[in-house]
Formats: sequence, structure tokens, C-alpha cells
Amino acid sequence: MSKFVAITLLSFFTLFASAQDQDPKAKAILDELSKVTKAYKTITTEIIFTILNKEKKPAEKPQLWKVQVKGQKFRLEIPGSSILCDGKTVWNYNKDAREVTIKNFDPDSDEQNPAKLFTMYENGYKFKYDKEEKVGVAQCHVIDLFPAIKPEKKKFHTIKLYVDKTKKQVVKLKMIMKDGTTQEYTVKSMKPNLEIADTVFVFDTKGLKPDQISDERD
Repeated sequence: MSKFVAITLLSFFTLFASAQDQDPKAKAILDELSKVTKAYKTITTEIIFTILNKEKKPAEKPQLWKVQVKGQKFRLEIPGSSILCDGKTVWNYNKDAREVTIKNFDPDSDEQNPAKLFTMYENGYKFKYDKEEKVGVAQCHVIDLFPAIKPEKKKFHTIKLYVDKTKKQVVKLKMIMKDGTTQEYTVKSMKPNLEIADTVFVFDTKGLKPDQISDERD
């Protein structure tokens, strides 16, 4: 989960950067992207997460993440862990140790909310249109994002956002770190507006012993 947090990921923010500092072409694309994304009732997606070393080669085996989002509710499945949230409570389950940590949900926390992967550009960034580039079969706009709020405290200096020109969806995100490495998030599949039961976002602690449950709620 800490890697996912790095993207904002995922803290993804308080104020829009001033309009006069923004690239109007990039702003128009991001405004449309925001409009389309916020119209989705649910999002079900698979994301391939890769860390590239300074030589731009994979530093480790890519991971497949599965994300389901419904308003403030979400479920994130990554190797070894499940993170669930029903809009009030977050359960972080370590599959190997069979231990769960329970916390109150903070909707403003990058660390807790993977849904921000799809809207992280909205606040706290300056942005500039870079170019068009093909990602798989999708022709994409590439927009560079630069942190505008306390950039010296960020571990990255640039985020490259790839937006499908036709579908108006994020298909890829690259976070260029200050240490020379790169974190890549590639959308393998994205299915909006699927029916998702609310029970999907609740973790059942039945079957776990008291010493396997760490409840950190206030």
C-alpha cells in the first residue's frame, strides 16, 4: 500500500493551482477527463504497477492490482494485501500473516484512497501539455503534472498522465522520482458503471483471532 501511496498516490491536495499558471490546452483535456470520470457510478479496473530503476529497466516483477470504486467506497487487491473501505472504515488485511488493521477513513488521505488515482490531477498541481503518444492501441494526450504545494517535500518531481483521446480515460501514469527511478501505473482494463454490491467493500473479521486484529479507530 505504501507504493500506492507514493503515487499520490496517491497528498493528493487542497487548492487548484491558479488558472493563469496553467496550460489552457492541458486544462481543457483535464476538465473533460474530470467530467467523464465523475459521471461514473462505479469503476472496476486492473492496473499493472512497475518500478523502473535509473536505467529504466524493471527493478522487480510487475504487480497486478485490482481496484473497485463506488463513491467513497473502494476495494484494492494487491499481492499480499487487501484494502477495503465502506466510506467510514478502512480494513488493511495482510494475507500472509492473516492480520487486519482497522482505521477510520480519511477521504483526504492519499494513503487511504486509491480512487484518487483517477482524479489526482485536480488539485495541487501545475500542468502542461507535452505531446501525443500511442499506448497500446490508444492514441493519447500526454500531460505533465508538477506539484505546486510544497514540492520540496514530494519524492517525485513530475507525473506524466496519459489520457485516451477517444474514451477520455486515464490509461497510464508515470511518476518520475527524484532519486532517478520511475513508478508506472498502466491501466490493463477499465469497466465503468458495473453493479457492485456494498458488501464488497466490507471486511469480515469472523475467523480471525483477537490477536490478529489491530483496531486503531478513535
